Order: sequence, then structure tokens, then C-alpha cells
Amino acid sequence: MCGLAGVLDPSGRRSTEELQNLAGAMADQLVHRGPDDRGTWSDPRSGLALGHRRLSVVDLSTAGHQPMCSANGSWSIAYNGELYNAEELASVAGLEKRDLRGHSDTEVFVEALSRIGIPRTLETAVGMFAFAAWDLERRELWLGRDRFGEKPLYRGLHDGCLIFGSELKALHAVPGFRPPIDHDSIADLLRLGCIPAPWSIYQGISKVRPGHVERFDANGRQIEQVCYWSPVEAAEAAACAPPEQRGEEAVDELAEVLRRVVDSRMVADVPLGAFLSGGIDSSTIVAFMAARSAAPIRTFTVGFSEAAYDESPYARSVASHLGTDHHELVVSPTDAQEVVPLLPTMYDEPFADSSQIPTFLVSRLASRHVTVALSGDGGDELFGGYDRYRHLDRLRSVLDRYPDSARQAVGKGLSSVSVATWDRLGSGPLGRMATLGARGRLGHRAHKLARVLAANGPAEAYRSMMGSVNDSSAFVPLAMDRRGPADELDLGDRSGFEQAMLMDTLAYLPDDLLAKVDRASMAVSLEARVPILDPDLFNFAWRLHHGDRVRDGRGKWVLRRLLHRYVPPEMVERPKMGFGVPVGEWLRGPLRSWADDLLAPALLRSQGFFAFEEVDTAWQAHRSGEKDLIFQLWPILMFQAWLAEVRP
Repeated sequence: MCGLAGVLDPSGRRSTEELQNLAGAMADQLVHRGPDDRGTWSDPRSGLALGHRRLSVVDLSTAGHQPMCSANGSWSIAYNGELYNAEELASVAGLEKRDLRGHSDTEVFVEALSRIGIPRTLETAVGMFAFAAWDLERRELWLGRDRFGEKPLYRGLHDGCLIFGSELKALHAVPGFRPPIDHDSIADLLRLGCIPAPWSIYQGISKVRPGHVERFDANGRQIEQVCYWSPVEAAEAAACAPPEQRGEEAVDELAEVLRRVVDSRMVADVPLGAFLSGGIDSSTIVAFMAARSAAPIRTFTVGFSEAAYDESPYARSVASHLGTDHHELVVSPTDAQEVVPLLPTMYDEPFADSSQIPTFLVSRLASRHVTVALSGDGGDELFGGYDRYRHLDRLRSVLDRYPDSARQAVGKGLSSVSVATWDRLGSGPLGRMATLGARGRLGHRAHKLARVLAANGPAEAYRSMMGSVNDSSAFVPLAMDRRGPADELDLGDRSGFEQAMLMDTLAYLPDDLLAKVDRASMAVSLEARVPILDPDLFNFAWRLHHGDRVRDGRGKWVLRRLLHRYVPPEMVERPKMGFGVPVGEWLRGPLRSWADDLLAPALLRSQGFFAFEEVDTAWQAHRSGEKDLIFQLWPILMFQAWLAEVRP
């Protein structure tokens, strides 16, 4: 795994040496992504320079050095990622061993570009990657990202130059880089806990979208943006090929596909292991790894002293059954809290999924033993594992019995009662029957239900369900509510369940889950691979009959049945815990003074991003224990911490 950066300066103001120095300085901000090697390359006649930091995983020799040029000199590339079907791509491109200097996947990729071009290379390539590729003959720059968005890539214009990099850190190294902060992105952060592609925290700086490639001319102007893979189109194509097998036969087919996928993700010239929570997804990946490997697989888990957040006993049980070389770290509240000050620079732009803390801790543990770790992420999105998918279907089936006017009238009635009034009701007899979290968020939940009732179809209802804040404009008065790519799609006649799965694949998966894993693992120079996010596995999952997804009120039936062939059901069948930490409680205790400083009304007023009275009211209610408002406050705190630590 690596970090890439670069600049396209058509003005001719910089010499070749200055261009390469700048690209090198940008790449050096990404040393955590690539501590093993450093390189720069430039095309003096075009003002283009590429920088690269390398984490050596496949082909540890100098033959894997980047940036890398094709043998015929027509392409140069800075590449971040892993290609899992390099042999297939080489065959499609007509490459033989004698055509290659080494055995790195980067070389196969750039040689394929020179022989079969961008479209066919991306159509064939299977992996996680981001790249900047320069076509020397046409003097065009291509910026691309893998299908699911496992690897990041930012780009934008600054002082007449096109600048780009794996993280915003690289762009911060450009002299004079200080773009205005995007208020709409702050609102997205409060609503979603992350900033979705194509936007970033800065105006004018964008993320390349998953499954897309962008082409720029020699002046840095975008010529086109091409979607080379869409989960919606792939799901539609899969639906046209109905399943040939049902039940146990479908489990057999999944076993064959998953075996191939896991095998391809275990190719490395460095030590390799896996994250293991003891849940369905990670246990399945480890089971298939263990079946392939002659030596015990190294597995990694972090546990917590708070029993409600501790999955380590389950992971330990699965590891013992599968015979892995298991490594476990029990983390104290103090250990976890010490990570909080590291988060702003680690994530590089505000990011507010609090499971970022344990994700970093397990990555740090793994990095002490291996260079590559496989993860079980993606199982819920592909196989329908989240309870909210079923909740949406049940809710819509009830609501569809009533006319739109009746639903909207009920929704209007719920929303006409203020959040404060609902919360007061929650503090009475009604609230005494609920937990603190339910009492403290009764108004929030009532208004969310109102939006769901008024929604025009399942997609809009799901968007309302997923929002953490009912009205982000109350906290960010200068923001406009905007709709992302997932919100604008026509998902046709699919059920609410499937529409929610697709929306998560388009947004929640790349913008939250995969961004979290990428930044946490790369912060400690660990390559995290996600086997479930494979196009063949995606196609299989979307050919499934719905009854093989959900049975007896539980999702991921086919994946569960497959795991039961390796691990006794009682070891892995339990309520889903998630991967969180009690940050809400910490803010009332050891993190209270940290939060007090960041949320001081005078500071918020001087900055001008938030409605300081609203924030202060929420903070005082949470701090006192009257309400549980962690979902509203954590994004604000992460923005404030980022503003103090990272903003240039």
C-alpha cells in the first residue's frame, strides 16, 4: 500500500527541479502510507510531476519502485493499492513474463495501460486502488479510484495548478494552500458522521468518486468524468441472471466464490494476518484463510474493560476453534481516550464515526506483527445484514396501506411538537420506561419518524433514517441541504430492503466504513484488505433469492450457513454489537475539559461556523446527563479538533 501525490502546473513558472521537489514534499506528508521507498518523476514539457511513497508488499525489489513508466515510455503512473488479478490482466493485455522487469502489480497495471488503454484496463482490473496516470503522447492526466472506494484520492485547483493526493495532507504541503471551508460539508458531517464524495471539507477540493476515472488536459481542465463501474448497474445485470441454486446449493456456490476471493487476497511477500471480532463476517474470512494456510493464521482483536463494548471473548473462542495464532489487547478507558487527540491528523478531514478509535487500536496491534491484515467489512452491505434494512421494509409495508395525505398529516403532527416538548415528555412516566439514550433522544426520534412518514418512497425514507441530526441547519446556519449521488439515483422497483443496500454501497460503505479502515490502518503503515468487496462476490450476492438473504428475521442467511460449516453456530450467533466505545460517557468524565474548551461559546462565536447557542444548549444537556446527545456533539467536536490541529 502506498501514498501518491502530484501537481500539474501548465504555467511554466516552475523548473523541473522545483516541480519534483514540490511533488516530493507532497508525497513526504504521506510517509505513514509508504515508509519503505520514495520517488518522484516529472514531464518537464508539460509541468507535470508525480510523487510517491511506497509500502512494499508485493515485489520488494527495486523493480517495484514508483512512479513507474511503461516499457515503451508512453505512460507514467503513481499507484496506491493492490491488484488481485494481475495474471488475468497481464493475459488480457498480451503480456508475458519476459515483458516485465519484476512481478509487481503496478508494473502489470501500467503496461496494460500502454497496450489496451484505460477503459479496458479498468474493466478487467480487480483490486483496491487509486492512481494518477500520465499519457505522455496525448499529454493527459487520468485520476481513478477502485470500484468500491477502498482507496482515497483528492484533487482540486490551486493557484492555476491541478493538485492531487491520497490524503489532504499532501495538498497542505503546497505553498499558499488555504482554501475556504465548505459549510455544506460541515452540515453533511453532522448528518452523516462523514463528508461524502465527491465533496471534501474544502471548497474546490473534491474526492474522486468510487468506480470513476477523471481525465484532464495539459492545462489541468477536466475533459470528462467516466463511471466505469456502478453497483446499481451491476445489481441490475445480476438480477437479469436469476439464481440457479437455492438454499444449501447457494451456500456451496458461495463457498467456491469466496475461496477464490480469499486466496487472491492472501498473496503477499510480507507477513499477513486478519482482524477478528468473532462476528459472522470476520470469522468467515478467517475460517477460509485458515483452511488455505499450512501455518496458523495470525488474528487480532482488541477488548475493552467495559463489558457492553467487549467482543474479545467471542473472538478468542473462534480463534481457538480455528487454531489461529491469536493476539488480543485489552484496552483500558485511558488507553482509548489517548487516541482521541490523534484523530484530527489521522483522518485529515473531520470524521465522526467513533468506532474509528477501536479500529485504530486493532490496526496498531496488528502492525506490530504483520504488514497486511484482512478485514470482514462489506458483509452487511452485500448480504443484507443490517436490521435497519428489515425495519425499513416493515415500516413501508405498514405505511403503504394508508394514503399519502394521511401519512403526511401524521408526520406534520409529530413535527409540529418541538423537540424540547418531546424531550420533556420523555422525562416523565413515558421516559421512565426507556433507557437514558432513548429518553434523551425522544424528540430527535419523533422528528425523524415524521420525516420518514412524509418521505416520497423508500430511498428518501432511508435517507431520513440514516441522518444523525434532524436539522443540521439549526447548528450550521450558513449551510444548504444537498443531496449526494446515492440520493439522486433512480433505484426503480426494488424493495426498500434492496434500495437501502444499494444506497449503503454507494455512500455509507466508501465514505464511512472504508475511509475509517483506510486511515486507521495506514496511520500505522498497515495494509488492510477487504475480501468481501469483490465484483464476483457482489454479483453472486445480487443474484441471490431474497429468501437466501433473510430467514427467520435475520439477514446474511447464506453467509451464516457457510460459516456454520467451520464454526459451531453458538460461537457466532449473537446480537450485533457494532464496534464502538462509550464516548458519550467519556465526555461527561475524563474528556469533559477537552470538550469544554472546544465548545466554548466565545470560541464558537468567533469562528462563525456553528450557531453557538444551539451547540451550548446541547452540550450542557449532555454534560449534565439530562440527555444523550453524542450523535449531535461528536461530529461538532471532531470538526473543532480538526480546525485546531490540522487547518493550515
